[in-house]
Amino acid sequence: MIRRLFIMSLLSIFFIGCKAKRTVASRSESPQQKKEVVVAKKESKKSDDGLYPMPEDTGEFVRFNIDSPEEYVETFAEIAQMEMKAFGIPASITLAQGLLESGLGKGALALKTNNHFGIKCHTGWEGDYDFHDDDEKGECFRKYNHPMYSYRDHSLFLKHRSRYAFLFDYRSDDYKRWAKGLRQAGYATDRHYPQKLISLIERYELHKYDTEIAKQGFHRPKKEEPVIASRAQSRVHVVQKGDTLYSISRAYSVSVDDLKRWNYMYDNNLAIGQKLTVKTQNFNK
Repeated sequence: MIRRLFIMSLLSIFFIGCKAKRTVASRSESPQQKKEVVVAKKESKKSDDGLYPMPEDTGEFVRFNIDSPEEYVETFAEIAQMEMKAFGIPASITLAQGLLESGLGKGALALKTNNHFGIKCHTGWEGDYDFHDDDEKGECFRKYNHPMYSYRDHSLFLKHRSRYAFLFDYRSDDYKRWAKGLRQAGYATDRHYPQKLISLIERYELHKYDTEIAKQGFHRPKKEEPVIASRAQSRVHVVQKGDTLYSISRAYSVSVDDLKRWNYMYDNNLAIGQKLTVKTQNFNK
């Protein structure tokens, strides 16, 4: 319950607009050494596409000490549900993957990098990173200052890679098809991966979080507008070497903030070949 209140206080900065305190650990501190940081009041408006606003990265490394699977679920269930609303990925799948990949929140990778989904650096990653022994010794893994960024990056990782595209044709409350589809798409090499996810979902009744969101009308993901069908309103820009969000925004006469909102981005990092949605009335610009 303490950690539930902890994370809710962080969310309240953006949904209520009040001041909050959070317990963080600096990069040089052990899990036992903690300090209080006051987060200043910051107004944030929810975007009209259903995407909830992410906290600004203060540079402080926030570490959670999770004592049980139940506490993990209690701490991150609401974040998983908000990601489900924004991206159409079942909250149960997100939570089950988080539990499994993070070692129930106690794994070394999760503790030192806040990487709850075992996502490696991959080509184009320009964020923080750390090295960890996995399939091979000293592999590069993405590092986040707060677990919320790991949850968002997990959604973006699935949404923006073509090999996972077929998953978004499934109902977002059909966790069994999603579990099998993740293995089919190559998320994990373990042939028992679907069964492990399904077992976690049913043991901890994670499917109830899908049901809550489905009742609100989010049982299917939102279909993106086809580029050809909406040529006068939007287009896709493929990132080239040397592109920045600023240069792209100038090219299409849009703001950097709009580019980030349309593409569910919480930082300014771009990867060559990345596809960005650009909404503009001037298609030929």
